[in-house]
Formats: sequence, structure tokens, C-alpha cells
Amino acid sequence: MKELLDSVCNGRSEVLVVRGEPGIGKTTLLDQAVERASGFQVARATGVESEMELPYAGLHQLCRPMLDRLALLPAPQQEAASSAFGLAGGRSPDRFLVGLAVLSLLSEASEQAPVLCVIDDAQWLDRASAQVLAFVARRLLAERVGLLFATRERNEDLQRLPELLVEGLADADARALLASVLLLPLDEGVRERIVAEAHGNPLALVEWSDFLSPAELAGGFGLPALRAVSGRLEDGFRRRLADLPVATQRFVTVAAAEPTGDPALVSRAAAKLGAGEANGSPAVEAGLVELWPKVSFRHPLVRSVAYRLASIDDRRAVHRALAEATDPDTDPDHRAWHRALAAPGPDEEVAAELERSAVRARARGGVAAGAAFLERAVELTPDPRRRAQRALLAAQDKYPAGALEAALRLLAMAQTGPLDELEQARAQLLHARITSTMTRGRDAALLHLQAAKRLEPLDSTLARETYLEALGAALRADRLVGSGEAAEAASAVLAADWEPSTRACDLLLDGLALFTREGYVEGASALKVALRAFRDERHFDEDDLRWLWMACNVARALGDF
Repeated sequence: MKELLDSVCNGRSEVLVVRGEPGIGKTTLLDQAVERASGFQVARATGVESEMELPYAGLHQLCRPMLDRLALLPAPQQEAASSAFGLAGGRSPDRFLVGLAVLSLLSEASEQAPVLCVIDDAQWLDRASAQVLAFVARRLLAERVGLLFATRERNEDLQRLPELLVEGLADADARALLASVLLLPLDEGVRERIVAEAHGNPLALVEWSDFLSPAELAGGFGLPALRAVSGRLEDGFRRRLADLPVATQRFVTVAAAEPTGDPALVSRAAAKLGAGEANGSPAVEAGLVELWPKVSFRHPLVRSVAYRLASIDDRRAVHRALAEATDPDTDPDHRAWHRALAAPGPDEEVAAELERSAVRARARGGVAAGAAFLERAVELTPDPRRRAQRALLAAQDKYPAGALEAALRLLAMAQTGPLDELEQARAQLLHARITSTMTRGRDAALLHLQAAKRLEPLDSTLARETYLEALGAALRADRLVGSGEAAEAASAVLAADWEPSTRACDLLLDGLALFTREGYVEGASALKVALRAFRDERHFDEDDLRWLWMACNVARALGDF
């Protein structure tokens, strides 16, 4: 770590991913780096499992101290960052511009003093934050910026960055550490069993003496069947939490249910349940929780155990208190989420609030977050038709987020409800897309063709796109010419009574239809018109981008490099 900090001080940016299992010492290494970063500006963020579906949540934690420099950024970067962080409304931000904005913020900050960015529990970062931070890490050059990540497992977004694998202690060091924390004589067999099962994990070794009775430490330890280290750690944390005063347990449950770690918010909510800030002190003294500068847990297992220890009714009461303590103007989405978790049964008011949160999440580029809000909204919707409609919307968001099984489950729920004909057709299209993705394209052309025919009298724009997907599926399978589905789709397209269109994807559809039915001579000229439309297009939205692979294949087939 010293070499990394020295390099940053000398004007060379550095990036390091510290990887290892829970309790191996990653956070300690990060803390040591922060302690040694004298004269640095330190920005910290911690991935939180419950925020993984909230786009840019981790990035917002990290960049919050630098947001006063937003006005110094170029206008496109400023607009993208403001939208991503919820500071301004607008269309879904371009992730590339968000990355450039963060890079510019760090560069501006490093002009004043070296910057050290520390990101713990990176395995729980939301995908948008992880991608942007990886983008930034690969582009840091001569700025005085250091990026330190700690993660449990390989993160696909961070995997090409320099990595330090933290492994367990050697047996001799493990015995020395164990001896330093034990106050009682330890049976030789028990000690060797602990050392063997801990696999050199420092936290397991330090905590083990608290989990075992004196009798077990004295010699009876090896008789029962032993569980894995994580299981014993969890049991130990459970016992330590159960020994706390009832009010303290309630305070800790509130802290566990609130992922932002805002001390003021946790205190306000806990006070509503008769567990004010002072009730957190026993948990601090027990070494389980820290209350400042953010409410944090010494180990992720403590958070999950504390939450699971509470009864369902107690958890609902905690989320109700957190919702009441959350400002609806500054943080409406967390408030909606807490209200949803507090609801004992169907509640249209809460479901509608979740739907509004889903809209905001999608506007920030958070498709997965929108799906999470809508999925919970489905559970709380009393009206069968609205429930089916929200299930369809949630399934449509789950699909691009890659949650295919969840998308199918929600889609099945939607299709059993009273949807109108257009909604049923959209559901059929989504089923085609999900099925073709899960089966690697098998029968994709046929499924899309069936959906396109159903959509044709209902939504001509979506029908065109679906016919193009059917032809694209045939193209992927090298069955564009001679394929029954491709020929049927081409005939339907050429026979359709649609208004002429200048959209690049519609021109591509017309060209492929001619090419499929009439052959190269007739189709080539129409396809060249489509390629010119793609080439001349200056602004592509996400829907337009999904057709570029087809345009590229067509260009190659025509020799139009």
C-alpha cells in the first residue's frame, strides 16, 4: 500500500483490486491505506447488497464529497452526472458520459491534493457503478488518483485491473494469532482443529474463542459434527446479538434495514420505536456496530443476522419507522421501498408509489432497479388488471437486466390476468425474446414471426420491429435464404399496408424482406439505402443500437465496407 500511495503522490495514478474471502483482512488493508494517506483527499464507498439494483448508488456514495465541482465540468458531463445522481431530471444518462464526468471530477479534485478512492465490498456494487468505476480505472493516467477496491470474488467489470489476492495465514501465524486472543489453556487437539477449519482466516480465528464454551475449548470441541467457518461465525454473531438489551437489538435491526448508513436517519427511525441513539452504545461496545461517520457493521454477516433475528412483524415496524423518517422530497425511492417492506398486505397507494420509483429508476438507466420496484408493486396490487399490467412491465424490465427466470415467472403471472389484446401481444413478444435467449436462438424466428402477426393490426411500429427480429433470428442461424419462417416473414412485410417510413431499422426490414423473397439483385439496392440511413444517423437511442449488428452483417454481405 505504501508503494501505491507514494506513486500517487509522485503524479502517477494507481489502481488495485484486493480480493479475498470474508474476514481475510481486506477491509483492514484498506483502513491501513487510509491511515497512511496523509495529505490525501479520501473518498469512500461501500457496496450494499440491498442497493445492488439501484443504479449509481455506490458511485453516488463515492462522489458525494466532490459534487461541489460539478459546475466545472463540460455541459454534457454535468448533465449526465446530475441525472445519474438524481440531482436533476431528464433522460436516462449516457453511461460513457457519466464515466467521463467521474474521471473529470477526480482530475479536478487531484489538482488540489492527491485523491484516494476506497471502495469496500465491491461485489455488492450496483452494475452501473461498477462499470463506470472500471471505465475510470482504465483511463487514469497522470492524475494524482488512487483507486482501491476490496471484493470477495472476481468481478467481471474489475477483472482486468491489477489485483492482490489476500490468502489465509500460514499455520504457524494462525496459531500465534489464536493464542493472542485466548485467555484459557487450549487443548492441543482443539487448537489444531480450529486452525484447520479456519483455513487461515483471521476473523474466524479472532472470533472463535467467543463462539465456544469453556468446556469446548478445554477438550470437548471435536466431538460434535462441526459446521463451516461461515456457519459458526453466523451462530456466534447471533448469540452476541441476542445477549444485547432489547432496545439495542431494535436499534441494530433498524441499522441493518437501512442500507445508506445515515446516522441521523437511523437515529430518527429507532427513536420512533423507543430505541434512541443511546441504545446503540452496547452494540458499539460489543464490537458489532460503528455509528460514526456512518452506521456500519464490523462484518456483513452481522447485518444479515441482525435482520433475520427480528420477527416479520418487527421488521415491518422497522421499515415503517424508516419510511416515516425518510424525507419524501429528497429520497422518495428509499421511502417507497421501506413503505413496501412495511406493508402487511395489498396496498394500491404503496404500489403506485413503487411504480413512480420504477419510472425514476429507468430514467437514470436503472432497468434492474425499475424491475425490483415493479416486482414488489405487483405483490401489493389488489386490482387483478393493474396487477397483470405491472407484472408485464416488471417482466419487460427483468429481461434486459438478465433475470430471465424472474421475467418468465412475472410474465406467466401477467398472462393469467385480464390483459387487453395489445398487452397480450406484447406479452407474447416478450415470451419469444426470453425463450430465444434461453435456448440460444432455437425456434426464435418462428416465435417472433407468430408475435409479429398478432401485433400487425395492433401496433405497426412494434410489428415491424418484431418482423425484423424474426429475420434477424434467421440471419443469426444462417437461414435467411431458404428458411420457411424467413420467407413467410418477408411475404408478410411486403404485403403489409404500412405507411412509408424513413427509420433506419424499417428500411433495413424492407431491404431484408426483398432480399429474402426476390434475391440479391432486387434486395441489394434497398439494403444499400438502409445502410446509408444507419451511416448518416447522428443520434442512436438504445432501441436503435440493437439493430446495428444486423446492419454490419448486411454491409459485410454487400461488400460495403
